[in-house]
Amino acid sequence: MTLKVTVVLALRPRAVRELHVDADEGSNATQVLRKSGILEAVSPSDIDQLELAIWGRKAPGTQVLKDGDRLELLRPLVVDPKHARRERFNRQGAKKAGLFKARRTGGKAGY
Repeated sequence: MTLKVTVVLALRPRAVRELHVDADEGSNATQVLRKSGILEAVSPSDIDQLELAIWGRKAPGTQVLKDGDRLELLRPLVVDPKHARRERFNRQGAKKAGLFKARRTGGKAGY
């Protein structure tokens, strides 16, 4: 039986490369990556920094894939998302962000 797997690579923000690969049943993540040929678009120095994930969850290269899986090559985060959110909130201020933005007169905060 043949598996249909999607392989995704995003080396830069908003620059996503997506390939659809037919793989043999029982193939693992590393085998599908090699078969897809997507690693040829990555420099050898960048390959060491990439992480493997299946549907956004980190996975080892030995993970056996199932039909319909999405195999992703993840680049390292530049900024911690929690830290970025705090910085954005500090920059915008409490009156202009999130739940505090539009409040009815006399309304409770967050409603």
